[in-house]
Amino acid sequence: MGASPERATDLIFYILIAALFGSRVIHVFVNEWDRFLGNPLILFFLWEGGLVFYGGLIGAVLISLWYFKKHQLSFWTYTDIFIPAVALGHAIGRIGCFFAGCCHGRPVLQDVWYTVIFPSVEKSSAPPGIPLYPTQLMESSTEFLIFLFLFFWRRHKAFEGQLFCFYLMIYPIFRSILELFRGDLDRGFIVDPWLSTSQFISIFLFLTGLGLYIYRSGRKT
Repeated sequence: MGASPERATDLIFYILIAALFGSRVIHVFVNEWDRFLGNPLILFFLWEGGLVFYGGLIGAVLISLWYFKKHQLSFWTYTDIFIPAVALGHAIGRIGCFFAGCCHGRPVLQDVWYTVIFPSVEKSSAPPGIPLYPTQLMESSTEFLIFLFLFFWRRHKAFEGQLFCFYLMIYPIFRSILELFRGDLDRGFIVDPWLSTSQFISIFLFLTGLGLYIYRSGRKT
């Protein structure tokens, strides 16, 4: 089944809204639950910052499922089209995190070539003057490599949905590893300090991707 450019353009709009809302919801529920109980409207305070990629991804997938069902479109065809762009967009977004000082890494004992030292800047969450792992750039580079893999593999995929399944399996593995180098404690933990919220979500996303891959590879359509 071919993809409609008009439908794809409409879907992008819905995805942007759902991704913003989903990323904000996860952040608020993990980091600002008490504040949310006092004022639920903080969900819409996007200007304060505080967005979680996994929340955005989940929101985008859910709104896409609704849109595909409503218009009787192929979920697998469109997700394979969009998922390389998701990786590329995330790579660019993490560069923004680097400039803002958020999502920073753990301190390193000495200033070596791969560390980064943030200056003392207002509203930057990174501790200034301390060598840190450049986790934002590490994740940006990883996402860019994932984008390249998906982009070039699209001509060789064995079934519709393979690129989407690849992403659901590959990204959580790298994200879980990168979490070991993160130093921003406000990202949330399920089991502090051993299992972060993102690592917890990564487990389910990987298993979902693996299950879908097995299911779709058996159908070949």
